[in-house]
Amino acid sequence: MENLNLSKHKTFYSIGLSYKKADAEVRGKFSLDANAKTNALLQAKASGIESLVIISTCNRTEIYGYAEHPFQLIKLILENSNGTVEEFQRVGFVYKNQEAINHLFRVGTGLDSQILGDFEIIGQIKSNFEESRSLGLVNAFLDRLVNTVIQTSKRIKNETEISSGATSVSFAAVQYIMKNVEDIGNKNILLFGTGEIGRNTCENLVKHTKNEKITLINRTKSTAEILAGKLNLVVKDYSDLHLELQKADVLVVATGAHNPTIDKAILNLKKPMLILDLSIPKNVHLNVQDLKEVTLIHMDHLSQMTDETLERRKQHIPAAEAIIEDMKLELNIWMNGRKFAPTIQALKAKLSDIVAGELTFQRKKLSDFDEEQAELIGSRIIQKITNHFASHLKDENTSVDESIEFIEKVFQIGFSTPKKEISIAEEKYKITLS
Repeated sequence: MENLNLSKHKTFYSIGLSYKKADAEVRGKFSLDANAKTNALLQAKASGIESLVIISTCNRTEIYGYAEHPFQLIKLILENSNGTVEEFQRVGFVYKNQEAINHLFRVGTGLDSQILGDFEIIGQIKSNFEESRSLGLVNAFLDRLVNTVIQTSKRIKNETEISSGATSVSFAAVQYIMKNVEDIGNKNILLFGTGEIGRNTCENLVKHTKNEKITLINRTKSTAEILAGKLNLVVKDYSDLHLELQKADVLVVATGAHNPTIDKAILNLKKPMLILDLSIPKNVHLNVQDLKEVTLIHMDHLSQMTDETLERRKQHIPAAEAIIEDMKLELNIWMNGRKFAPTIQALKAKLSDIVAGELTFQRKKLSDFDEEQAELIGSRIIQKITNHFASHLKDENTSVDESIEFIEKVFQIGFSTPKKEISIAEEKYKITLS
């Protein structure tokens, strides 16, 4: 499946950066909020990119899609974030074709997650994929690929124990709180920000701490009220944040702001406070550490926690990888069918032309020429020949690309046209890519 060019002259790429090489500060610069993602998608569509999906989470910002050159996809991130070319060159990656497919499978199944087995990412992939689809930016291959990854994720979750227990940054945060705060059931917990990570953290807090003193604050109060209604919690106005901070023993910050929303200036503490910043970019200013009452923990620290649960999950990696290979084989079979179908159709048309020419010759030569019988025989021979070629191309031991090239050469059929030059101003983006 090396040649994935369902789009003429374009290659399937995965480009971006993740926690593996980029720390939280750098990831924050490249983070794309909802508006930025939509703008990037519209920009891609206007530039002629016909199929892609953009993922931007606390741990990664990545684009999967077709392009003539990876610069086109890198450009979308750079022009819609605060990241720089130099930083991308230092921490970014570019995968193409099979490597790009492999990467999406590992991301979507939690094997590439900062916390092994974190299945929250597949929900984010689904929602971002649906936005791409709504804008007409999903071709047949990307549709099949993403849906195969979704099915693979389900199989791994159901058939292995790699997701045993809760496996996410939000659960790791709650686990840290429970291990480091005595009598947590009676402490005052303030959750600031009720986006996806905030909601998941809140649900885990309620489930595992049995604490009924959890207060929610969100810039949009109605969003917090929906969550509070489900969990029977208290909601306060955003204007009351400074007052609620004084009461809190534990503060969980999961806002989506581009700049810090919490700093030492608004903390008037008279008792110890544990602050967990689950935001990307960081939403708690590092100056809070100047206060002796504060202990600040960021998600990168949480992801480094190694406990027995995570060690047990590692034992199930081989089983998960076996499922991925099984599902990739199904994708490969489908892809090969898509790949050689145009060649088989062109071969059939070529043979039909040959038969038509011969029938015309025989029609003029023979006075008793049986038109109907000759056409029937010709059609059956064409079908038998194309069936033989199709069976050969479907064989798992066949080199499909080489066979297609051979068929097109022998029968003088093909679909190639001169490749268009890349118009991206590469001088502007001085990136050296391997």
